[in-house]
Amino acid sequence: MNKSDIDGRVANRAGVGRSGAGDAVDAVLEAIGEALARGEDVRIVGFGTFGTRSRPARTGRNPRTGESLNIAASTAPTFNAGKPLRDAVNAGGS
Repeated sequence: MNKSDIDGRVANRAGVGRSGAGDAVDAVLEAIGEALARGEDVRIVGFGTFGTRSRPARTGRNPRTGESLNIAASTAPTFNAGKPLRDAVNAGGS
């Protein structure tokens, strides 16, 4: 499933046009991204929690040459599925 498929499903379920549904999906994803960039967690009851995790700087190795290189510290987005979502996935989506 891709974003276009999601837009179509939202349009069908909400009874709105595909363009309006696409704008709504874009707005939700943008709001989640902005909150994560500010270091906030985003909790959607029944779905899950989006958050961030800090990764410390470390030394890596180029697999082709074996040369050591420094990997900068970074912040990575995370997602923890809520129980209703886990149950739905384990039940096969029914």
